[in-house]
Amino acid sequence: MPPADPTLSLLLDRLGLGTLADALRAAAGSEALTPLSMFAQADALVQAVMAGLLGASVLAWAIWVAKLVHLARARRGLSRDYRTLAAAGRLGGPLPEGLIARMQRAALAEIAASEALPAAGIKERVAIELARIEAGAARAMQSGVTALGSIGATAPFVGLFGTVWGIMNAFVGIAQSGSSSLAVVAPGIAEALMATALGLVAAIPAVLLYNHLTRALGAHRACLSDAAALVERTLSRDLDRARLASEGTSATPLHLVAE
Repeated sequence: MPPADPTLSLLLDRLGLGTLADALRAAAGSEALTPLSMFAQADALVQAVMAGLLGASVLAWAIWVAKLVHLARARRGLSRDYRTLAAAGRLGGPLPEGLIARMQRAALAEIAASEALPAAGIKERVAIELARIEAGAARAMQSGVTALGSIGATAPFVGLFGTVWGIMNAFVGIAQSGSSSLAVVAPGIAEALMATALGLVAAIPAVLLYNHLTRALGAHRACLSDAAALVERTLSRDLDRARLASEGTSATPLHLVAE
């Protein structure tokens, strides 16, 4: 096997990860073909590929967990504010700072700016503003999720690149040693194939996590649409009440009388 490249070990020492650096040095001197020893004895470029794939896998899981927590908090806030506004039945009531509060402020600002203008135009302009707020909230929630798709799409090819490079180095070592026995060939091939294995380890969960988050974000966008619809309905009722009050009439409930 080729001698271990000390670059990674030195880098780990400088980062304060001396224990891991010592483990890599010990694995580099071992004759056993363990995953750690194959990593420690691999070419520097193959090591970089493997480390990058491991980092990408950790990043994919971190994004998934962070987005699930973010979605759960956003949904709780939307559900709470939705119930509050629905119970109030009017715009202008106190709401905690959040998406529905922003929508309410936008509707009230448009009402104030459109004083004495027709109600139909107010509703149309408010709908446009609410759609903009809704789209912005959806984009903000979507940020970072595309990284999962990128990891799932590119990790196998990155791992394959590391494998091809490792096999090239293995054949160079065979040519230099002048021996083609299995004991000479197997370690280098095993190190190279480990890069492809790590590529699949990073890619398969990333694709599954991306699909899960895509479905969760679709459900969240439906909640955003419901919130915007509630603000529009409440605005429409408020405008109708204001129109009836200006005409000197009052809205009376309709009853069906059976004779």
